[in-house]
Amino acid sequence: MVYKVLTYTLIGIEAHLIEVEADISHGIPAFNIVGLPESTIKESKERIRSAIKNSKLPFPEHRITINLAPADIKKEGTSFDLPIAVALISSLLNINPENLKKYLIAGELSLNGEIRKIRGALSGAFLTKKMNLEGLIIPEDSSSEAAYFTDTTVYPVKHLLEAINFLKGQINLEPAKPEKKNIFQNSSHDIDFSDVAGQLHAKRALEIASAGKHNVLMSGPPGSGKTMMAMRIPTIMPDMTTEETLETTMIYSAAGLLSKNMPIIKKRPFRSPHHTSSEIAIVGGGTNPKPGEISLAHNGVLFLDEFPEFKRPVIEALRQPLEEGVIHVSRASFSVTFPANFLLVAAMNPCFCGNLGDSSKPCTCTYGEIQKYKKKISGPILDRIDIHIEVPRVSVSELSKIITNSETSSEIKKRVELARNIQKERYNSNILYNNKMTSSMIKKYCKLDESSQKLLNNAIEKFKYSARTYTKILKLARTIADLESSWEIKEHHIAEAIQLRGLDKQNF
Repeated sequence: MVYKVLTYTLIGIEAHLIEVEADISHGIPAFNIVGLPESTIKESKERIRSAIKNSKLPFPEHRITINLAPADIKKEGTSFDLPIAVALISSLLNINPENLKKYLIAGELSLNGEIRKIRGALSGAFLTKKMNLEGLIIPEDSSSEAAYFTDTTVYPVKHLLEAINFLKGQINLEPAKPEKKNIFQNSSHDIDFSDVAGQLHAKRALEIASAGKHNVLMSGPPGSGKTMMAMRIPTIMPDMTTEETLETTMIYSAAGLLSKNMPIIKKRPFRSPHHTSSEIAIVGGGTNPKPGEISLAHNGVLFLDEFPEFKRPVIEALRQPLEEGVIHVSRASFSVTFPANFLLVAAMNPCFCGNLGDSSKPCTCTYGEIQKYKKKISGPILDRIDIHIEVPRVSVSELSKIITNSETSSEIKKRVELARNIQKERYNSNILYNNKMTSSMIKKYCKLDESSQKLLNNAIEKFKYSARTYTKILKLARTIADLESSWEIKEHHIAEAIQLRGLDKQNF
């Protein structure tokens, strides 16, 4: 008799049903796993054998064939250990096959039969609910994340024996019941914008960026505070909604970055990958596709320091997520889509030595070196970044001042939340940010009076702005007006928006 156990594999961040079929027949002892298993699954044979024997359970000394169906989907990961072991033992202990069909089972086995955490438990919980199964049997360390957002019954198990005895009906397992009290209210941060001395222009630009979700490029010498300010952007962004928390947690669950102590992502993510990171590390993918840094920054901030030093394919790969909020990863054998709706904050030096335009230190770069450095960022990418600002070095006198009147993050956050609410009400939830306005919306909501239009026309004529830059300025002006709770876009809103496109004026 062939025993079947239900489990799942992750494709992107979604769980797909897999049937584990176990057949034990007479013949020369062998242990074969078929159905497109990757190396981690092939290696599981010795883990499973040792786990079963060390748990004092019978191991079949016959010809064993494990089939992972459907056979046309690649399977990878250690979560197949437990369902394969359960399928083998069920055939020997005559566990009721109907019991096995009630549950989705996943877990990694240690050599002594203990069950270790897996990735994608939350996705498995949603699949269990979708299939109307009675419950999900997974490692205890993965149970909290699976039980937070669904009403799926999640059974945490610590040992192989515990899972077997439960399926035999000899013991009862207590379903996971994570503490949900105030899980969406804890958004306190250890850092604050009041820590930043000076840089009022840059702080204002980042406030506008947070209010309308406008991407930012900061250019300035080393030590001017670019990284310090970027790290504080999540402190002025609105708290995540329940839906955003769920989306972000699913991504981190699929990446295996959650723990028993941190089963959900409460705060907006801040990701800062090093400029030597590979394209797969940033974008996502691999043999078994996993989320990259741009997906881990979903609903939060992606900070790319030393922006021109990133590999060109990495920089160019940002085009799609900046436009669509998702990234499609296509390979010969698969195609997956990862969420990637983030606020891009990039930082760079003005030149190789970093001192171009700095009054305190002379620049040692030649004209050719300066141009070569700037050309590392293509025009199409620069065009997709709404705000370009220069961040000068802070003077010693400003650093030595005692900051008494500097605004805190909570004060800035109130204005940002007000502007976000205005946008949400204006667009009736079709879109949430001014940055996503369509052409028809721009015509409807960005009407200018005569003086404002004249100022914008003069700027276009003088600085040779592109059509995309023209719309970017209108979107920025709309956000600036929203921060003042102004329905009309006024001349000073346009003027400030033009000031936020500083690199365009340098023929960057």
